[in-house]
Amino acid sequence: MESSIRSRFDEFTPNAGARRLAMIVGALIVALVLAPTMFTYISPGHIGIVIHRAGGGVDMVPLGPGLHIRNPLFTAIEEYPTFMQTLVLTRASTEGSTNNDEINVNSKEGQPLSLDVSMSFELEPRKVPALYQTFRTDISIIQHTYVKQAIRQALQEIAGEEAIADVMGPKKAEATGRVQKLLEQRLSPYGLIVRQFTINELRAPSTVIDAINTKNVMQQQALTSQNELQKNTFQAQGDSIKAAGQAKAIMALANAQAEANRKLAASISPTLVQYEIAKKWDGKLPTVTGGAVPMLQLPKN
Repeated sequence: MESSIRSRFDEFTPNAGARRLAMIVGALIVALVLAPTMFTYISPGHIGIVIHRAGGGVDMVPLGPGLHIRNPLFTAIEEYPTFMQTLVLTRASTEGSTNNDEINVNSKEGQPLSLDVSMSFELEPRKVPALYQTFRTDISIIQHTYVKQAIRQALQEIAGEEAIADVMGPKKAEATGRVQKLLEQRLSPYGLIVRQFTINELRAPSTVIDAINTKNVMQQQALTSQNELQKNTFQAQGDSIKAAGQAKAIMALANAQAEANRKLAASISPTLVQYEIAKKWDGKLPTVTGGAVPMLQLPKN
């Protein structure tokens, strides 16, 4: 009975009130500290991956853009971009990263080939949680590790089937398209959608470049000679056809002239000759003669 009365008395003492006030203030401070972390804002063009700290699992349903409530003690949020990005792998330090990220492969002949490439891609939102669960890191590191290795492997498979002169020349576009198809097949299961792959620059040893240039010059010269030969052949054929046409025309003209002469000869008679002479005589005798007077025989009516 006495202890009960004492406990009730202690409730009204100044120390008990101070303790209660301290607890209330402490709770308010904790609430104020935790309040900002209880809300998560996902930026446009991004999604949020919910990571459960207690079990270490990943929620397979991502958070869309906007404000979300979460438990800061038991969950963490990893934000991933879903807008189009471009990975640039080049030797120059002014593009992509500051490191030398060129891709080195070998051609069909075993010749070394260095390439500067770029790949534009997007992340498929519904597959991003699985992507994070697989690699457990941000997208920038994934680009320069797994994705870069996938690009190198695809380039080696395609370049290893072609001659270096073809890859650097007439088959460059075809090789680029084949590499892009391989990347689409191998990256899509992870939610990486390849939009465009480009080979920006190819570099080979100077001896290889000189050999390619010499080969191109020789091919051009051979092509020029072939064209000239075809031109001369066509010219000769044209001249032959023209000469045959001219000969045929001359023969036709000669035959026509011969036929005309034959008909003309058949139509001439002595009487016709005397008549034609009489038509052209003006009635005057020659002023100088050989001593005899020419006689004209006029045709009889």
